Amino acid sequence: MRNPTHALLIGLLLPVTSAVAQTAADPGLVAAIREIRAIDNHSHAMPARVPGAAESERAEPLGKTMFPYPVRLRVDNPEYIEAWRAMYGYEHEDLTDDHAREALRAKLGLMERHGTGYPSWILDRAGIETMLVNAPSLGPGQTAPRFLWVPTADGFLFPFGSDVESIRNLRKQIRLDAPPATLDEYLGRVVKPLLQEWKAQGAVAIKFVIAYYRSLDLAEVPAGVAEAIYARHAPAGAAAVAPADLKPLQDFLFRAVAREAGRVGLVVHLHTGVGADPYFHLAGSNPLLLESVFNDASLRHTSFVIVHGSWPFERETGVMVLKPNVYADFSAQPFLRSTPALSETLEEWLDFFPEKVLFGTDAYSEDTPLANWEEKAWLGTRTSRQALALALTRMMADGRISRSRAEELARMILRDNAAKLYALETR
Repeated sequence: MRNPTHALLIGLLLPVTSAVAQTAADPGLVAAIREIRAIDNHSHAMPARVPGAAESERAEPLGKTMFPYPVRLRVDNPEYIEAWRAMYGYEHEDLTDDHAREALRAKLGLMERHGTGYPSWILDRAGIETMLVNAPSLGPGQTAPRFLWVPTADGFLFPFGSDVESIRNLRKQIRLDAPPATLDEYLGRVVKPLLQEWKAQGAVAIKFVIAYYRSLDLAEVPAGVAEAIYARHAPAGAAAVAPADLKPLQDFLFRAVAREAGRVGLVVHLHTGVGADPYFHLAGSNPLLLESVFNDASLRHTSFVIVHGSWPFERETGVMVLKPNVYADFSAQPFLRSTPALSETLEEWLDFFPEKVLFGTDAYSEDTPLANWEEKAWLGTRTSRQALALALTRMMADGRISRSRAEELARMILRDNAAKLYALETR
C-alpha cells in the first residue's frame, strides 16, 4: 500500500498544473483577521531618532535604491500611497516630488512628536503587537515587550581575522580580538558566555546569514578534524584561511553554536531564499541543504526558523517543516510577491503543518525615506492579512475547514505560533 505521507510530500513538490481560483476573500473573515494583533517574526526595524533639519528638503524625497528592485519594492510603487495615507494623513493620489515631500514632512513631524514612542506608534498603525528585530542591538524606543532582540551570530564562524569588511563587521558582534589557543577554549570562553549574555539581555533568538557568503550545505564534521584546523591557524590569527579549511571548521562551529543556543533557550533563525544583492548565490540558499542539520540528533532541543520561507524554494520549505523542531516564516514575501501568489503558498503550508508557520515582514531601512521600515511594515502586514484571508476563504469554500477553524488558523499564523515558540505568553 502506498504510504500516504509519502504521497503528500510528493504532491507538495510537484509543479502546479492548474491555476488556483481566486475567490474573493470572505468579508467577515477579513474583518476578523484585521483585529488580530500580530507578532512579526523577522524585521530590521530602526530605533527612534531625532530627524535632521534639512531632511524634508532633500532633492529626491522618494530616495534611491542600491540597484533596480522588484516592482513592489520600487520607490514609485503606488501602494505606498495607501501606507502614507494610513500613517501620515496623505491626501493625494500621486507620487509627485512636491506631494511626496508633504508626506515626508508629515512623517518627520510625527517622529519628533512621538520621540522614543515613535517605533511603537508605527507598530500600532500596522497592527503589530510585537516585532522581533535582527540588529547588533536595540535602540531608543525599542523595548520589550513591543520589540524583542535577535542578534546575528555568524561572527562565531570566523574565529580568525578576515580582510573582508563584511566579515569583520560580523565578527565585531562577538568582540573577539584574538582567538584562544584551542577550539575547546574558543567554545568555552567565547561562544557559550556570549550566548548566555545575549539571552540575559533579552534576546529570544539568534540569526545566521551564512547564505550570503557560502552555501547552506553544513556537513557533520568530526570534532577532531575541526580541532586540527583550529590549532593550525589559531597561533597566527590568520587574516585569510583557505576555503578548504574554513568550510569544515564553519560546519562544526555552526552545529556547536546551534546546540548551545538550544541549551540556553535561543531559537536559531536562518536566512534562506533570495538575498538583498542581485549577484546573491541563490542555489546555495535552498533549505533542502539544511536537512542534515535538521536531522542531527544532537540538535533536537534547538528550534530552527527558515526565514523568508526560502522563496523561490517555498515548496521545499513546506516539506522541511515536517521536522519536529523546524518552523518557517514568510517574511520578505509580502513585499516581493503579489498577494494572490503569497496566498497560494500559505494555502499549501496551511494544508500541511499550520502549527509551524509564522508571520513576518522583514521591514528594513535604506536611503528611501518614504519606503523605509515603517512603510514596509505597514505594507507587509496588510499584504499578509489579505493573502491569509484569500487562502482561508478558498479552504472554507472547499469544505476543508470551518469558519471557526479559519479564524483559529489566522490567529495561529499571525500570533499564536510565535507566542508559543518564544514563550511570549509568560512575558
